[in-house]
Amino acid sequence: MDALQMILLYDYYGELLTERQRMCFDLRFNQDLSLSEIAQELGVSRQGVYDNIARAEALLQNMEEKTGCVRRDLAYRKAAQEILESTKALSSHEDPQVRETAAKIAAAVNSIEE
Repeated sequence: MDALQMILLYDYYGELLTERQRMCFDLRFNQDLSLSEIAQELGVSRQGVYDNIARAEALLQNMEEKTGCVRRDLAYRKAAQEILESTKALSSHEDPQVRETAAKIAAAVNSIEE
């Protein structure tokens, strides 16, 4: 799994990690430090850092497999974008009732995203 996906999983499930796992994960993925740099920063072995990150990744992936929150959220965002694109096309329709309905739909989608 690539770093962007791991960061997204972390955003959803990061609170389930131990403090040490969160620290290692943050330093690795958000601050882009090497395992050696993290080990030096935390005063632990490189293997300890690797183990913490590996456990964190496994836990994050396991939570996504069980709950699917990230997958559902991404699907929702894609569908919402498609709905908004469709309402843009309808907003220039000649019938004012169609334009009004399109505006209501767009407002409803936007309110859900907030």
